Amino acid sequence: MTAPLLFTAMGGLLSERSGIINIALEGLMLLGAFGAAVGTHYTGNSLSGLAIGVAAAAAGAVVHAVWCISLRGDQVVAGTAINILAGGITAFLLPTLFGSAGRSPSVEQLPRITSSLSILVPVAFALVPLTWYLLFRTRPGLRIMAAGEYPRAAESVGIAVTRYRYACVVGSGVLAGLGGASLSIGDLSFFTVQMTQGRGFIALAAVIFGNWSPFGTLAAALLFGAAQAIQIQSQALGLPISQDILVALPYLLTLLAIAGLLRNSLPPAGLGRHAAD
Repeated sequence: MTAPLLFTAMGGLLSERSGIINIALEGLMLLGAFGAAVGTHYTGNSLSGLAIGVAAAAAGAVVHAVWCISLRGDQVVAGTAINILAGGITAFLLPTLFGSAGRSPSVEQLPRITSSLSILVPVAFALVPLTWYLLFRTRPGLRIMAAGEYPRAAESVGIAVTRYRYACVVGSGVLAGLGGASLSIGDLSFFTVQMTQGRGFIALAAVIFGNWSPFGTLAAALLFGAAQAIQIQSQALGLPISQDILVALPYLLTLLAIAGLLRNSLPPAGLGRHAAD
C-alpha cells in the first residue's frame, strides 16, 4: 500500500524542493496508471507498458511545468487543471479504446518478487535514500534546494533556476507515473476510472507531514499506507467496524495529520514563487 504513495511523494518532494507547488500529482499518477495498462495491452509486455505509463505522466508534467514556469501561471490552479484534464482524458479514452466505460481488459502484471509484491516495491523504498543523497550530498541537489529557497539569489550566482525547476517537475511526473503504474499493473492487472482515488493528494500530504524531507516523507507514507492496509484487512476479516469509517480512514488520517502538523511544517521559502519574484 505504501509503494505507490512513496513513488509519488518522492516526486512531489523534488518538485516542491525546487519551488514548484505540485497539486497535479493525482492527475499525473492517474495518467501513469492508464498509460501503463494501455501500453501493456497493446504491446503484450508489462515492462513496455511501464515505460509508456511513465512517458504519459512525464508528458503531463511537461504541460504543468510550462504552465507554471514559462507562462508563470498560478501553480495551484495549474495543478488542479491537470487533475481535471487527466480524469477527463482517461475516462474518455477508456471506452474509446476498449469499449468499456468502467475498466480496461486484464493485462499482464509486472514481474513479481513474491506472490504479492511487484518488482516496484523495493525500488520505491530504495528511492528514499537516493533522494536524500541527491538533495543533501550532491551539487545538483543543493542547487535544487537553492532554487526552492531563494530563487532570485540563486539566479544571481549563476544557478539556472528555470532548468532545475523543469527537471524536478518532469522528474515528479516520472515518479508519479511509476506510482500509478504500480497500481494498475503492479498490484492489479487492469485500469479502472479514477483508480488512484486521491492517492496523489495523500502523497502530497505525506510530503507536508514529513516536513519536506525524504525520511520524514517515508514515515508519513508508511502511516498512510498502514491506514489503507487496515481498511482492506478489516473488510477481509469481517471485523465489526463501520465500512464507511474504514473507507474514510486514510483520508481522515490525512486531514488530521495536516491539521495538526501544518503549523509546525517549514516549507521551502520560495515555494510557489516565480524565479523573478
